[in-house]
Amino acid sequence: MKKIILLCVSFLLNTQVKSQELGIQSFDERINDRFKSITDWFVDAILAEIPITTDVGIPWVLVVLLLGASYFTIYFKGINFRNFWTSINIIRGKYDHLENSGIIEVSNSVHTINNDQPDTIRVEGEIGEVSHFQALTAALSATVGLGNIAGVAIALSIGGAGATFWMILVGFLGMASKFVECTLGVAYREIDEKGTVYGGPMYYLSKGLRERGFSNLGKALAAIFAIMCVGGSFGGGNMFQANQAFKLFEYVTGAENSFIYGKGWLFGLIMAILVGIVIIGGIKKIAKVTDKIVPAMVVVYVLAVITIITINYEMIPNAFSAIIDGAFSAEGVTGGIIGVMIQGFRRAAFSNEAGIGSASIAHSAVKTKYAASEGLVALLEPFIDTVVICTMTALVLIITGQIDVGTAISDEQGVLLTANALESGISWFPYLLSFAVILFAFSSMISWSYYGYQAWSYLFGRKKYVEYIYKSMFCICVIIGSAASLTAVIDFSDAMIFSMLVPNMIGLFIMAPRVSKELKKYKDAIKKFEKI
Repeated sequence: MKKIILLCVSFLLNTQVKSQELGIQSFDERINDRFKSITDWFVDAILAEIPITTDVGIPWVLVVLLLGASYFTIYFKGINFRNFWTSINIIRGKYDHLENSGIIEVSNSVHTINNDQPDTIRVEGEIGEVSHFQALTAALSATVGLGNIAGVAIALSIGGAGATFWMILVGFLGMASKFVECTLGVAYREIDEKGTVYGGPMYYLSKGLRERGFSNLGKALAAIFAIMCVGGSFGGGNMFQANQAFKLFEYVTGAENSFIYGKGWLFGLIMAILVGIVIIGGIKKIAKVTDKIVPAMVVVYVLAVITIITINYEMIPNAFSAIIDGAFSAEGVTGGIIGVMIQGFRRAAFSNEAGIGSASIAHSAVKTKYAASEGLVALLEPFIDTVVICTMTALVLIITGQIDVGTAISDEQGVLLTANALESGISWFPYLLSFAVILFAFSSMISWSYYGYQAWSYLFGRKKYVEYIYKSMFCICVIIGSAASLTAVIDFSDAMIFSMLVPNMIGLFIMAPRVSKELKKYKDAIKKFEKI
């Protein structure tokens, strides 16, 4: 593994030197233009908009996500609200003893591992790899990131303060989708002879649809999902994160005055080494890192935001008034009320990834014999990501007057708006934001590396050399993402992430009854416990 990484790094550094001699910008542009000409059709198809008015359209993938989230909220009778405290209690460990008592029903839906049933293996001691809290933080580390900082600023710059209200609504609805996919992730996971867990949409699509008589459809959807997941892990889950972290780092450190100015490859190399050290250890190592980084980065960011809000506490009522008024009376905002709704929906859905299926890969590795227990834990994810963090970012932007409605901005500009908002309170807060963004990017990369590898192993097998090939490629992409501005590559990989929802949503709708069965089994176990 070390030899592969050293060879790849050496090649990249030599390429970087030659590219600088030729002019790195023109080199980037040539690659970008060529790739764009090949992939434009796919990006346009995935992100195509359904016209709502003459000026406003809504991406069809967003419609699917919203309809799915609404359907599951109704189907499971408002589980995102009714079972919120149950989810908190699971995280607190109130029901941990249920995992070690009673008799578990052995499922007929799973493959045998060395002629033994995985459910039985879990009872015998191999009950997964990480705790409920670690699984939650591993999944959160992939979703909590630049979307919560730059994405919110973009939504508000286009849709105004009212977009915040619709973000919150989508966050609540997304909790139901996350519950369904993560319950299925545990229900259909596989465990190898070493106790390593393999799970996610690839497995519940192929195995779950086979149960219902759609074997060929299940195999096809699982393969499509896996391909899209691998592509998304290299781009949106890697190169984009590294690129934006470096841009903010340059800005905060003074750009031209910094030794690292113009040396994105050096920043990327350092990040790649750190990422490589973590991801080689697998989900257990990732969980040990994320269960420390995620709380730390959230606390750092939230404390900075709370400080600004506290300093301007007298403006809080006005900020909430602006959010409510803007949500329902947005005549003066581009696109009117529909435009505001769409901006809120778009950024919330794309931020928490509910319905995409990616988070179920991390949640599948949890130590539990009740699939629904992890589904309930997972529904907290959109709440933390969207309802809490996105809302706090929006409040800071509104209170500090950073939003110029009707002005389209880039992700990089969105990050800088939030940095300016924090700087308005305390001058050194942008440095804190830079630190938080680097942590956001780092945690997103290590979690997406796990997602991508799980999909990669589904497609190409679980041999060690297959694992090393993927992880080496992933580390190389960290360096490329920091050094280059390949927007077409990132656009394509983002489109691949959003396209994951197509096979995933089909599976979720068909297998909803299985989720109901798992939920009933877990609730019955809780009721027995509470009667004791």
